[in-house]
Order: sequence, then C-alpha cells, then structure tokens
Amino acid sequence: MSKLVIVESPSKAKTIKKYLGNDYEVIASMGHVRDLTKSRLSVDVKNDFTPKYSIIKGKEKTVKELKDAAKKADMIYLATDPDREGEAISWHLAYILGLEETAVDRVTFNEITKHGVQNGMENPRAIDMDLVNAQQARRILDRLVGYTLSPFLAKTIRRGLSAGRVQSVAVRMIVDREEEIRAFEPQEYWSIDTKLTAPPSRSVFAAAFHGDEKGEIEIKTKEQSDKILADLEEAEFLIDTVKKGKRNRAPAPPFITSTLQQEASRKLGFQARRTMKAAQELYEGVEIDGLGSVGLITYMRTDSLRISEEAIGQAAEYIETRWSKKYLPTKPRVFKSRANAQDGHEAIRPANISIVPDEIKASLTGDQYKLYKLIWERFLACQMSNCVLNTTQATIKANQYIFKASGFNVHFDGFTVLYQESKDDEEEKAGKDLPNLEVGMKLKVKELKGNQHFTQPPPRFTEASLIKTLEENGIGRPSTYAATISTITGREYVIREAKAFRPTELGEVITKLMKERFPKIVNTKFTASVEDELDGVQRGDDEWVEVLRNFYGEFEKTVKKAKEEMDGVKIKLKSDETDEICDKCGLPMVIKYGRFGRFMACSGYPECKNVKKILKETGAECPKCGGKIISRKSKKGREFFGCSEYPNCDFVSWDPPSKEKCPICHKTLMQKKGKNPELYCVTPNCTFEGKKLAEAEE
Repeated sequence: MSKLVIVESPSKAKTIKKYLGNDYEVIASMGHVRDLTKSRLSVDVKNDFTPKYSIIKGKEKTVKELKDAAKKADMIYLATDPDREGEAISWHLAYILGLEETAVDRVTFNEITKHGVQNGMENPRAIDMDLVNAQQARRILDRLVGYTLSPFLAKTIRRGLSAGRVQSVAVRMIVDREEEIRAFEPQEYWSIDTKLTAPPSRSVFAAAFHGDEKGEIEIKTKEQSDKILADLEEAEFLIDTVKKGKRNRAPAPPFITSTLQQEASRKLGFQARRTMKAAQELYEGVEIDGLGSVGLITYMRTDSLRISEEAIGQAAEYIETRWSKKYLPTKPRVFKSRANAQDGHEAIRPANISIVPDEIKASLTGDQYKLYKLIWERFLACQMSNCVLNTTQATIKANQYIFKASGFNVHFDGFTVLYQESKDDEEEKAGKDLPNLEVGMKLKVKELKGNQHFTQPPPRFTEASLIKTLEENGIGRPSTYAATISTITGREYVIREAKAFRPTELGEVITKLMKERFPKIVNTKFTASVEDELDGVQRGDDEWVEVLRNFYGEFEKTVKKAKEEMDGVKIKLKSDETDEICDKCGLPMVIKYGRFGRFMACSGYPECKNVKKILKETGAECPKCGGKIISRKSKKGREFFGCSEYPNCDFVSWDPPSKEKCPICHKTLMQKKGKNPELYCVTPNCTFEGKKLAEAEE
C-alpha cells in the first residue's frame, strides 16, 4: 500500500522520510499553494465575506507534482506545521487534491524526531476547521484593511505605502515613544556618594546617601547637596545596623516564540526574521555527522510554557550526571502560561537533551549553532536549582544623616553555572560583596562627593522591547512579529539607529493620518480585542463570519468618510524635497516614487516633465576614469557598483569599493566579500598583492 506524506519544506521531508522508511513517499508543498488572488480584493463582502482563492503564481508546477503523486497513493497524510497557517495549508491541499474535509488524514509533529514522527503518524485526525477558520478570518481581515487603506495612502501621500492591523499599531508605538522623548523635560537631581573602608580591611565599598532619621531626602539642587556635604565634613561614619540574609534567584522559564526572539536579539544581536529562520531549520532537521538528518528542537511557534514529563525526566538525568544531584530542585519545575496562550504545543526545547551543542558545532551554520546553544542552555537551566546569594545590607550613620550599602556573594551558583537571562533595561546592581561589618564599627572615608544627574527620557524601542510590548498588549501573534518588523523597516516607516527604532518623517505622517482618520486601526485595545476574537474562532466559541461582519461595518463607513473629506488633498513630505535644480526649467527637483523605486522629477510637472535617476554615491573614485563609484541594483535586486560616467566608462564590480587607496598605483581598492574580506587592486599590471581588511583597519 503506497502512502504519501505532504509537508511544507524539503528539509523537513528529508528528515521525516528517514524515520518513516521506504513504505512512504514524503514530498514538500513549498509552503502555501493557494491564497487570495493578489491582483484584486478577492473577498465578496456582500456574500458573507466569501474568499476567492486561486493557485499562487509560480506554484503551478508544484501543484501538478502534488496531484501526480496523490494519484499514485492509496493513503495521503497532510503533515504541514502544527499551527493555524499549517492547518490552512492542509485544508487548501485537501481541496486541490480532492480529499474529504472529514477524512482522518491530518498528522502533526511537535518535534521532528523518531518519537515525534511516530507519535504523530499513530494519531491522525480530521482537519480542524476552527483553526482553518481562524486563519481565514485573519487573512481576510488583513486583506480588507490592506487593500482598502493602501490606495488611500497612495492617493493622499504617495504610491507604494501600506497599512495593516498589526504593522500600523507597531509604527504608532514607535512614533508615540518618539513624541514622549521630544516632550520630555529633564529634571535635575543630585546624589551624594561615598567610598569607605572598614579597618583593618582595605577593601573599598560604596555607600549611597539615603536621608536622615526622619526618612528619605531628595536632593534637587547643588546648594542642597553642598549643605549636606558641609555638614558631613567632620562627621564620623559608624555602622548602625547590619542585616544578613539569603536570597534565591529562580531560573527563567523555557522559551516561547516571543521570548526566544527577545533573547536572541539581546544576547546574539539577531533580528526576529533571522531568529525564526534558524529556528525553522533546527525544527525541520539538520544534517549531523554520524546521525543523518535530525530535528534538533520542538516546534518554534508556540506561546505555551508546558513541558512534557519525558523531557523533564531527560533534563533531570542530564543535570544530575553532569553537575550532581544538588543542581536539581526538590521537585520538577512547572511553568504557568499566560491566560490567553494556545496550549497546543510545548515550550521551545531541545528535541534530545543528549545532543550537546558543542559536540555538533561542526555540522551547524553559525546561526544554527548559536540559537541551538541558547535554546539548549535555557531549557536545561529552567529545570535546575535556584542560585542562592548571601546578602548583606548595612545602614551607616554620619551626624544626623544615613547612608546605605548593600552587597552579595554567591552561596550556591545553581542554574547560573549554565545560563543567565539578559534584560532590556540594565538592572540596578547590588555591587560586590561587603567586607565584614559589625554594629558600631567606625569607617574610614576614602571619597565623599556630590554628583549631578538629570532624569532621562524613556528609551526608544529596540527589537526585543518592541516585541515584548506588542505581546504584553495582545497585538498580533509572536509568529508574525518578524514579518511585521521587516515590513515597517522595509517601507522606511522606521529606521534602526544603534539597535533602536526611530520613526521617519513618513512614519510620523502616516501615523498622524491614521490616528485622525482611522483611530481604531491604530488603537492597541481595539487591535487586541480583534486578536481575542480570532482566538475565540480558534477555540470554536465565535463564528468567523460574525467577527468579520462586526469589524467591517464600521470600518467601511470610516473609509468612505475619510475618502470624501480628503479628496484632492496631497500631503507633502520635507524628505521628498531636494537641493537639485532642474536643468531644463530651473525649478527645484523633488523625489517621486514609481514602479521601479525612487527617482527625481521636476516640481513644475506637468509643464516640465524632466526626470533623473537618484544616484547612490559611495564616496569612492572610479579606478578606471576617476569618476564617482555609485551603487546600482540589478534586475533581480542585487547590489553592484559602477561608474557614474557610464556609458563613457564601463567600470563595474559586484564587490564594494573601500576607503583605501592602492599603495602602488594610488587607485581605489575594492573589497572582496566573504569570511576573510580582502582589499585588492583592479588596475591592470599593478603589482599590489592585496591585504586583509582587518589589517587595513588596524
């Protein structure tokens, strides 16, 4: 009996085939094969929002191969990813292949391991239409918003713009934060800091001014600080109280999608898209020397903190063997998921604890290794004992004033022997351990001074803090955050500056327009409530058509009103102005946007139709003619470098120019790409042999 298993990717197909054997044919659909037709709305809003699906352009060959394979099979299993998108892909495949919706042919794998695949194949089920309908409702909602608002933005501002339920809220958050920063007025305050020793110990420790016997004192001016310092000139610093204790630090829970993206951003500097790409590869299977194709982690799109008993047992066994029994808690740790979490999958964890990251490093790419190590260590740490700290807190009296000092040392390292979670905000450090202090002890002052400070505005969002805020507010799903961030940066609504997001003028103008005309679309509470309704559809509590009906009625009226009131209005951006003067009529040139990107056009259009290309200069001289080297794009969007004097000069290079000049012929050196970038000279007959980029930078 021939059996066909359809998955989404070739790498996943290869790994699963290894576990199923020769009785099964495993092929990939290469993701979605059917979707709403791209060139039109494809939603019949007057007929219960009936979607109009078609085969995705370019997928015709894949669909034919799937149909041919299905004709030869006696049994077909739909084994796409175990989430809303995966369920929808299986539903579309069932339609294309003529399978019954009620057929028990849907299998899911929480992990691509022998156990995970066997368990999935032993428990087939029918397609879950609640999951499918939740995906359909989300897809249709996004299509209604995008296809309605994008033309409005194009007409009001410029072409090529888009809006969306999640992306518009994300941009608004970044814009609102920027407005907070601009409106912030710093307030002066002072601290009085001292460095002390406790003879006979020479160890110096810090103590901070707290106040007096009546309570805490805020120091707001230099005069106030100077007065306190004057009072302390001849003061004796005496230990008033010493409190010693122990503090337990518990490990962080295992990863879910959002926390994995946040931690990979903080610790590894990965953007969300990069994290999810590496995680997908680790889940689907990687070719490991001596093991073949192996799925290394459980499914990476999850917001559940549940861990299987089997995985907890494996972790405990490994911890006891490697570090001893004292590194195990008295009972296994169980973590509680947030209220609206979908509990269909476990937390993200290694599929097999015994596959140690460093032992398979040679078989992994750099990103795969770093991410697998992060997941492996975080999971093991979550099942380890607490870190125990010895803490000391001391109050110090000097005349009528009180200073406080605190310190700690590690009594037992516990989980920190392996892993420590990073934070967005730098936490206040308790400082190093204090020397042995006793009540009544006289201290020696090594330093005593006042320090001026100013309150700081709220920080800009980093990728990690934006993802955290989106999740906390119930905006979108963690699995979509990577795509959302790519969209808002790719369309230049926001830009990255030192890892933080700053809105562009375009992002601020769009947000202002959206707040004025479509306040609900950029309202966090409203967007979160829509997300809750989609979750209700997934649970089977809500009807998907009703969710769409509730949203669209008011939305349609709002759009109609905005179009009427903004008819003929064109918002101009300062960033579209240039210093370039039209060489035909003398008017300023402005930046315009066409099908192939940005270009310069005369502001006197339509009377003057002069246009120019926008040249992206590199600041380097052409080594052939001395002209400017500019950045260009090929038809496929790949960047290359050429001379601005083309066609008079035909210099072209895929490698970028450097700032260095050849020490022999004094022409611009080019920079060869790769792991070990090298500078080289393109001048014919030049004897320069090249040098490593690292050497040039030194």
